[in-house]
Amino acid sequence: MFLYLSKLLPLFFYPLGLASVSLIVALITLWKRPRIAAAAIALALISLLVCSNAWVAKSLVRSLEWQNLPAAQIPNAEAIVVLGGATKSASFPRPTVDLSESGDRVIYAAQLYRQKKAPLVILSGGRIDWRGSGAPESADMAQILTSIGVPSEALVQDPDSLNTYENAVNVKKIVETRGIRQVLLVTSAMHMPRSLKIFQRQGIDVIPAPTDFLVSQSDLQELSSTPKAAILNLLPDSNNLQLFTNALKEYVGSFVYRLRGWL
Repeated sequence: MFLYLSKLLPLFFYPLGLASVSLIVALITLWKRPRIAAAAIALALISLLVCSNAWVAKSLVRSLEWQNLPAAQIPNAEAIVVLGGATKSASFPRPTVDLSESGDRVIYAAQLYRQKKAPLVILSGGRIDWRGSGAPESADMAQILTSIGVPSEALVQDPDSLNTYENAVNVKKIVETRGIRQVLLVTSAMHMPRSLKIFQRQGIDVIPAPTDFLVSQSDLQELSSTPKAAILNLLPDSNNLQLFTNALKEYVGSFVYRLRGWL
């Protein structure tokens, strides 16, 4: 039940959900309470305009992604832990497993393995039954990795984790069973701050190895590269709205996890 509510309830607080609820309120109150309707419409408009401009969205993403910048030289460890959320199952008409926007996690883990940063790759991720069908994400990631040359004997799967907390709990069992003392944690840069704290809370010695950076130094410089660019980046854009929403999800997730004592 917690998993379902944690995915569903926050939707109403994200920009698109909040705007939708506000417009429904405006529609209901338009004739009998026009002031309330006007306020609801204004809230919807302001939410969408503010959250979909590049200045706000990219600044919020940066506040998460740049907390754990990768070291110039990634140190060696005893295992590489890759968190799920990087694949799409081989469901018709896909001929095979596809990588999602976060698929850099899988590719980066393969690169680290090829660089001999660790002899073992732990793949952590199940699949929520009401959010798609197919094999667990750990199996999908394993299929991708073996197809690009990572030997199957170097892979360990955790197919049961459905959120970041369960990732940490299940990975802890694996590393304790195998006597592993230190791991490289591979996940998206935006997801790293919450993931790192959860893994550390479980007593795992973690070295952050973030990837999938959505905001770079050049992206930030382009915001104000010219007066025209500065103005155009204030205009609403669906990609910026998605960036803002994803970053807000991380902050909401951290808040909820703190309430539950997981951080």
